[in-house]
Amino acid sequence: MGEVIAVRALVKKYGALTAVDSISLSVPEGCCFGLLGPNGAGKTTTIEMLEGILKPTSGHISLFGQPASKALYRRVGIQFQHTALPDYLTVTETLRLFASLYEQPTPISELVALCSLGEFIRQDVRKLSGGQRQRMLLALALINDPDLVFLDEPTTGLDPQARHNFWDLIGTIKAQGKTIVLTTHYMDEAQTLCDDIAILDQGKIVARGAPGDLLAEHFAGVLVQIPIANLAGHTVDIPFVACHDRIEIRTEQVDNTLQQLMAQGIPLAGMQIKSANLDDLFLKLTGHALRG
Repeated sequence: MGEVIAVRALVKKYGALTAVDSISLSVPEGCCFGLLGPNGAGKTTTIEMLEGILKPTSGHISLFGQPASKALYRRVGIQFQHTALPDYLTVTETLRLFASLYEQPTPISELVALCSLGEFIRQDVRKLSGGQRQRMLLALALINDPDLVFLDEPTTGLDPQARHNFWDLIGTIKAQGKTIVLTTHYMDEAQTLCDDIAILDQGKIVARGAPGDLLAEHFAGVLVQIPIANLAGHTVDIPFVACHDRIEIRTEQVDNTLQQLMAQGIPLAGMQIKSANLDDLFLKLTGHALRG
């Protein structure tokens, strides 16, 4: 399996500000790769350099095993976070307009079926719901039958049902063998969709790997959370951390921990047992939450 993207010592500076600080990474063919980080971490700048929109200050970007070039970017599709579309066109007319820009576009009928556009195909694009608009924008990103697809915050602002429908679409696209680069602020989205992630902070990659592997590396066991009010009149003989209105106990043996708490007479009402997620990981690595 070859590398679709290879980046070496990539730097982007704006005067005295270094937005991206000598990062290196690779994305294998057929992978869904997530680039995570709060606002200001350098995520958008990195993506725009990979997309060919921004020119790096220094460093090297390869696509499909060759130095990035205009010819290679013809094999790339992009769904931008904010996209302006011509007014007064229906979904069909918009698809035809964009298809006319390519020599061998994907048949519109295939895009309509893939992205489930049939129910609103004749509707004015200005009247689409958030989920409908995102599905149409995904179709536009796929209209040149790309091998590499960039999805920039594709589900921001969508309701939970629309988000899960969009996740299904991304899974279908990946099953076609396309490589996906995803940026998102949603931890559950990255954990569900991404085979591999890189976490950026202050222009540097602070963690890289499969979500499950990173969580296993940085967190052991689970977190038992108990309302601090439950401790009234009791002594807790287990190491814990006080956090606002609750205590948190990290444990690899949940049954034993709960038995100890009950033996000490501590009520378990309101208890929660929580596995670490990517937001916890980002907080641990950078000191602030993923949704910055």
